[in-house]
Amino acid sequence: MGGYGSGRPGWKDKVEEYRCLDVNQLHQAGCLAPGFFGGWLWMRDGERVADISLQSTGQALTLSFRFRWRGEDWQDVRQSIALASTPCRFGGTRPWFICPGVVNGTRCGRRVAKLHAAGRYFLCRHCYRLAYASQSEREFDRLLRRANKLRTALGGEPGTGALIALKPKGMHWKTYDARVAEIYQLEEAANQLFIAACRHRFPEISLFL
Repeated sequence: MGGYGSGRPGWKDKVEEYRCLDVNQLHQAGCLAPGFFGGWLWMRDGERVADISLQSTGQALTLSFRFRWRGEDWQDVRQSIALASTPCRFGGTRPWFICPGVVNGTRCGRRVAKLHAAGRYFLCRHCYRLAYASQSEREFDRLLRRANKLRTALGGEPGTGALIALKPKGMHWKTYDARVAEIYQLEEAANQLFIAACRHRFPEISLFL
């Protein structure tokens, strides 16, 4: 990557590994209002892990922060990010960042909701070639994750070894039965995919599956 955004190549690292700025969170906190001047914190387990200063004109948001890459000296960074908005279907507007990244001499300019600190600047995940963790999941893992989400939504524990929770109070039996059936279907499909993957990778154990 060259130009605005240089600092690391970003070979399909995960979005979840880096701090990000969410335009909707900033908007709800009033940080995008014209004349705003303040800060933004990132917390982990109740402890502050990073912070930046923000200044908004309503048309652009200026970030001021310190950056250090792999043990190098700290550098003061000032970055301006253009803001845009689009009308919502039922009234009001939705804010966006305009990504200021430049990749191989081409300006990004994508309208995005999140920018990520995977290098010297906050840029979109496309500029840093970041992937979501779920994108690297195998299909059977993805199915099990969906099944576990349904299990916990019913008030139970994740995992095929756990009992599915009893029907929550107030839920219709038809809805409950449909969700239980979906859990079983997802887990059975995941099981079949897992067996197929094992047979493909380890054909010598196929007789035991």
